[in-house]
Amino acid sequence: MKRTIKSMENQYLIPSLDLVEDVFTQSDNAEEGKMVRQLVEEIRAKKYYIPDLELIMTDDNNDIIGYAMFSRFHIEGKYEDELLILTPVAVKTELQRQHISKEILEYGFTKAKELGFKAILVEGNSKNYNPRGFQSSYKFDINAGPNIKLPHQDCLMIKELENGALDKINGFVDYSFYETLQ
Repeated sequence: MKRTIKSMENQYLIPSLDLVEDVFTQSDNAEEGKMVRQLVEEIRAKKYYIPDLELIMTDDNNDIIGYAMFSRFHIEGKYEDELLILTPVAVKTELQRQHISKEILEYGFTKAKELGFKAILVEGNSKNYNPRGFQSSYKFDINAGPNIKLPHQDCLMIKELENGALDKINGFVDYSFYETLQ
């Protein structure tokens, strides 16, 4: 199967939302699927959206099989020109464990670095993200704010795209500017 990674195009806007909702519905529940779909729509509508970093992978039939969105992020009102958040990441359920997300993420890291970003924040299972170079963010004095309930502190992770970037980035992570997450 031929796989192609590309930035978002108009023809994929709705199909990508459908993929994200379907994947999160299957892995969690319908409520989570709808919430993640809303989050993507909200990010697309805000100043933090970067169309070049909303990535999809398509197959031979031009169907979306993988998705990842990197968008600008700030900590305590700072670093939005240096810091990205990676959310969500979705791979068609029946194609998971075939390195699709790995390929999309590696492509995204390269593209983000080319665009001048210094680091990427993600919340998720450390087993999925540590192999991609993410480390627990608290080790760099980047901590979940009081309104973020993590299953474990290692679930908030960060990756440097430029050596030493995390020497200058710190503070409390807060999602309050996302209405979907309230």
